[in-house]
Amino acid sequence: MIGFKHDEKKARERKKKYLRPLYTEAGERLASSPEEIPWNVYPRPLLKRREWLNLNGVWEFENDGVEATEIRVPFCPESLLSGIGEEIRPGSALRYTRRFTVPESWRGKRVLLHFGGVSCMCGVSLNGRTAGFFSNGYVPFTTEVTGMLAYSGENVLTVTAVNDISDIYPHGKQKLNRGGMWYTPVSGIWQTVWLEPVPEKFVSGIEIATDLTGADITLNEKLSGTAVCCGKEYAIRDGKVRIEPENPENWTPENPRLYPFTVRCMDDEFESYFALRTLSVGDISGKKRLLLNGKPYFFNGLLDQGYFSDGIYTPAEPEEYTQDILLAKSLGFNTLRKHIKTEPDFFYAECDRLGIAVFQDMVNNGAYSFFRDTLLPTLGLQSLKDSRGNSRKSAREEFEKSLEKTVNRLKNFPCVCYWTVFNEGWGQFDADRFYDKVKTLDGTRFVDAASGWFKQKKSDVESLHIYFRKLPKGAGASLRPLVVSEFGGYVWKCEGHSFNVKKTYGYRKFKTRESFAAAFAKLYRDEVIPLAREGLSAAVYTQLSDVEDETNGFVTYDRKVVKLRPEDVAGIKEALDGAVK
Repeated sequence: MIGFKHDEKKARERKKKYLRPLYTEAGERLASSPEEIPWNVYPRPLLKRREWLNLNGVWEFENDGVEATEIRVPFCPESLLSGIGEEIRPGSALRYTRRFTVPESWRGKRVLLHFGGVSCMCGVSLNGRTAGFFSNGYVPFTTEVTGMLAYSGENVLTVTAVNDISDIYPHGKQKLNRGGMWYTPVSGIWQTVWLEPVPEKFVSGIEIATDLTGADITLNEKLSGTAVCCGKEYAIRDGKVRIEPENPENWTPENPRLYPFTVRCMDDEFESYFALRTLSVGDISGKKRLLLNGKPYFFNGLLDQGYFSDGIYTPAEPEEYTQDILLAKSLGFNTLRKHIKTEPDFFYAECDRLGIAVFQDMVNNGAYSFFRDTLLPTLGLQSLKDSRGNSRKSAREEFEKSLEKTVNRLKNFPCVCYWTVFNEGWGQFDADRFYDKVKTLDGTRFVDAASGWFKQKKSDVESLHIYFRKLPKGAGASLRPLVVSEFGGYVWKCEGHSFNVKKTYGYRKFKTRESFAAAFAKLYRDEVIPLAREGLSAAVYTQLSDVEDETNGFVTYDRKVVKLRPEDVAGIKEALDGAVK
């Protein structure tokens, strides 16, 4: 393995004896089709133009200048689908090179170069000229390359990326020494790279604010034009327009009604969509409840890490997100908690289209302490002032920048209903200030300032994590809507479909699928449903899929075996829906 000392290499080889390479069915198809361009779908569904050029596929690749080879973008080099499948030494300079030509019809237009995600710092150059430097592996970035392009002959794009997995930059559940609840680090390019021609004056972004009757659309540029929705034309003046459909239908997971519209401003034209829905807190029969469209709604959720056995951060094809969403819905769930990770826009657009609410976590940075952040809270010490947490100034600044970019990027997706700022104390500081900040950036969604424990004064919900004891009674007495934002974690390890043959991580283990399914049904029947009648507003079960050592998912890591069946959960959704009415 590139860059490791001999003794480190031997230790990792010994560990690998217990780690099994697993492909999803989509990954197997892609691996057998070397010429196929992966992720060949338009990357930005809320601002969709007709012309674009996908730069995914085979790139030249060097790790710290040695062993030049090929890599398949957009899969990280640690993944099977990249064609590399090796650990990357921290601080390694990964050099990517892509050669391409652009259509002659683009001449005279401005051209934008987009990256969906590069972990975590990178420099970009085109034809030997610097195009920019960027950091934060979870935030897309764009740079204009109009004057750097060649229309006669080949263009050479170079990306140099470094993933240092430090406490400064957001890193989520990546850890150099992976294992247990920590996962393989992700380096380099892990989302689509693409080019887009635009006119001299173009719309670079939009903001969408909705109520139950219409949508207020604001363009980032004060342009005039028209918006067409449901066959009706609306005038855009000074970059603003309100669209009010006739006989409006409100968006819910059960009825995911979307309203597509087209914007035309001067020479620019793009497609987008919105949904009509509201989120609020209400007092229903003396109990604080989360309301969707003014009515009490039970958010029945699954923890969703967003990891895949062959692509790690990136599924082999975008439709694998579709399959995960449909699996969750088939088992009666209406919510996914996207856990300490963000996804390509395709994921959120599919949640919008198919109908599933998203509880979106911020990606943490800062140091984790097992004693402070896990052991003491599990034993009951869950009060801790956070003003001195995550004490490094640079780390605090990076987290705040990342939070702001995450909210601004995702707040137009109607499926996103809930922001989680901090999780179980990891990197937590000034949670009350960040509650206010998120509310300023987006006052239309629920904000969970401290999920699990170490709550401060401000939050929209009372957020609990419960794994080693029964769910608490008396939910109706809570001064805020009660959310059990993590619980469960039951394990049934499916032989032949597990990443780690030797080790198993989870909270309660079962030897058969039948005993696993029966225990899950009993947990909901005896604890979750009665608590929902008392006032529980949301519950997030751990978890949707197995991830590496964790085998507490409803589907195996390779997505080939579904552990729960619809008949195992029959009646649970209906009972939860009835409990909040």
